[in-house]
Parts: sequence; structure tokens; C-alpha cells
Amino acid sequence: MYLQLTLETTAYTKEQLRFPDLPQIALAGRSNVGKSSLINSLAGQKKLARTSSTPGKTRSINFFLAPQESFYLVDLPGYGYARCSRTEREKWGELIQEYLQDNPRLAGVVLLLDSRIAPQSSDLDLARYVESLQTRLLPVITKSDKCNQKQRQLTLKRWQKLLERAHKPILFSARTRQGQQEFLEAMKKLVQAESSPVHPEDLQQA
Repeated sequence: MYLQLTLETTAYTKEQLRFPDLPQIALAGRSNVGKSSLINSLAGQKKLARTSSTPGKTRSINFFLAPQESFYLVDLPGYGYARCSRTEREKWGELIQEYLQDNPRLAGVVLLLDSRIAPQSSDLDLARYVESLQTRLLPVITKSDKCNQKQRQLTLKRWQKLLERAHKPILFSARTRQGQQEFLEAMKKLVQAESSPVHPEDLQQA
């Protein structure tokens, strides 16, 4: 099963940022974590979202409309890329913060985590920030096909322990489509729960 997606608009600055009156699920993660590959895999397309071996290519907030499901999948700029200037990193950070904290229709944040990399402070900081906003957090562990079964399970358990108040992490591979159906179902639940108030004890239920 694929998700019909159309790139509707992009925002490079806070002045260009808008908040569509539909539920939105944001994709966040470190540079080169595989956000573009994930979007293309979900849509069953190869070039809907630009992929690159060079980190830091996504410099805008990209709004992909899922018309059949009536929500937006929103691709945020990757963080943690050291080769761009400090000023540019701060600008991206401010843009991301503006989107996350002032968005009345934010249904949840998908935190993408590279299965090959140990937990990073930047990932944990973002998770805590999302939690402080009383927003549901869905961790997705990417590039699972690049690890063996033992490594995948260890990574899964590690993140599940660190993000104990979030949704159970989902193992995902854009190449093999492992976890794709589970991820689609989890996003649908986030959209369905968007109109409900969020309490700390139910952050992991959506």
C-alpha cells in the first residue's frame, strides 16, 4: 500500500511559513537520516523528494499533501550538519521551532533515527522539546536493512528505553519497505487523534 503525496508548497523563511487547516505530521531528524528516501518509499515514487548522498540538502520546510487521507506530511530541514555555517544552522533551527511551537494542527512529530548510529544528544533534545509541547512523538528507526537482526533488536530496545513515553519505535527500510505498513497505520492514528487533547500518559498510545 502506498500513500498518495503531492508536494504543495515550501517555506525557506518564517515569513513564508503557513499553517494549513488540516492535520499535519512533521518529519524530523538528523541530516542524511533518510527522510527523502522514506517519503519516496511511502509514495512509491523515486523523485518526489530529492535524495542526496550529501547531508544538509533540505533547507526548507516542504509540505506534502496526502489528499486521500486529508493530512499533510511535512518534511523539516535536517539538523546536526556541521559543514554549513553557524548562521545557517541557527536559521534552520528557528524555522523548525516556529513551525513546531505555533502550529495549531500539528498531529505529531515523526523522529527519524539512523539504525547505524548511537543515540545522539540532538535527537534526545528534540524528543524532549516535542514532549514539552505536549505533542505526540513517533520514533522511526531508518535504514534497518543495513543492520543484521541482532543489531536491529538492540537498537530498537535502546531507543524504546530512552523514549519510553513515546510510541514504540518502528523499524523502517526504504529499500525493502520493512515497517512501511506499520508506519502508515501509526500516522493514520495520529491524524485521528489530532482533535483530542494530549495528556502525558497517552503520548505513547497514539
